[in-house]
Amino acid sequence: MTWQYLPSELALFISRGATKSVSLLASSYGKHLGSSLRRISTAVHFYQNRHLEEYASKPATRLTLRQLVFFGKSMNEERLIKSANYVRTELPIRIAHRLRDMQALPYVVVTQEGVAKVYELYWTAFDKFRRYPEITNLEENDAFCAFVRGLLNQHKSVIPNLSLGLSLSSPYLLPDRLDTFMRRMLVSRISRRVLAEHHIALTQFVRSQGQSSQSQESVGIICTDLNVQQSIEKCARYLRKRPHDVDEDTLTGPLSDADWSEVIVDGHQDTRFAYIREHLEYIIFELLKNSFRATRSKHPSARVLPPIRVTVVASDNDVYLRISDQGGGLITPEIKSPSDLFSFSHVRNATRLADARLGALRTLSSSQRGMTATVSEQIGQSHPESDKDVPADGVNPHPRIGIGLPMSNIYATYFGGSLELVSLDGYGTDVYVRLPKLGKNLEGIEL
Repeated sequence: MTWQYLPSELALFISRGATKSVSLLASSYGKHLGSSLRRISTAVHFYQNRHLEEYASKPATRLTLRQLVFFGKSMNEERLIKSANYVRTELPIRIAHRLRDMQALPYVVVTQEGVAKVYELYWTAFDKFRRYPEITNLEENDAFCAFVRGLLNQHKSVIPNLSLGLSLSSPYLLPDRLDTFMRRMLVSRISRRVLAEHHIALTQFVRSQGQSSQSQESVGIICTDLNVQQSIEKCARYLRKRPHDVDEDTLTGPLSDADWSEVIVDGHQDTRFAYIREHLEYIIFELLKNSFRATRSKHPSARVLPPIRVTVVASDNDVYLRISDQGGGLITPEIKSPSDLFSFSHVRNATRLADARLGALRTLSSSQRGMTATVSEQIGQSHPESDKDVPADGVNPHPRIGIGLPMSNIYATYFGGSLELVSLDGYGTDVYVRLPKLGKNLEGIEL
């Protein structure tokens, strides 16, 4: 689609709904705009499309974690087909709302590097989903799963492209508007991946019945008996496999060659609850990665680095994690408040427009690797049998692009939890994570 190349005055005119008078305005530009005039139809299509209006006017059908588990527990062919058609009809509604959000952005933002590419990906996915026929049997469901997997792979570049485009757009948007838009986009993206990947996992289970039994501890992508301490220790072992000088390119001065900090887990160490393992472990992995880095930076000459302590507490309704380090705290000349680390606005977080960060985003957004915001993509294997199967050179965390903390916050709040950063300036940082234990909260989609 080439709507972004229209003269700004013409695009603005169309966006205000004056499509019947486009020819009158276009004629005033003269013959030298012939190539732009040929694109008028795509501009009208961008701003006024009856199919998009139809889907964007529908509310999303939000689900709870408990509903996802309950429906998936007694899975058979009939229920699987019902699940497939729910995903088929629900995803275009959620995509349509985000397309409308992008259309509401100022023209100078929509045409920024990265944003236009994301719009193209979303529009293509929306158009394909709305045209997809009803699924009536297992063979058609298999084809649908292959179709969905293909779209998930195509959308691996969405996070780095969005982050790049919104960072470049920061001078043109007020911080609150920019952060609200970015949060809605990322939350909606998580919601679509949860539904798609959960259905694919349920399909694999139904197809494997009679050949192998699904673990009693999982329903689709949800682990019904998730051991929190094991997840913490696994992430710590992955991160401790990294070379000691992994951060030397981004930190000034020589670093200690001591072993990585020990991670001590205390509190309610036998805590188990139902949750999406991928979400919990991404949060832990990113928070520990930041603590490891900050601790080594704060103690460049130490022969033994201070430990990182993770306290687990389970109440009747929630599971809490407190991650405490001695990495010096979070406040820097660029960061005035810990919550600014969640922001994509250069007004709140000046590092958003740093050349190194923009360069890393450009590299990642154009690579085949892309980014799905999972631990598995950072250790080089989708489903390793154990951390022993991951070689030291296989642990390859994302480049420092400022995504880890915002995504961790969104994962934590998706089903009604929270993530709070407390900076003990000059000493260290405490991070408090709260995750609902009962699975009764609806998805945190904002429409």
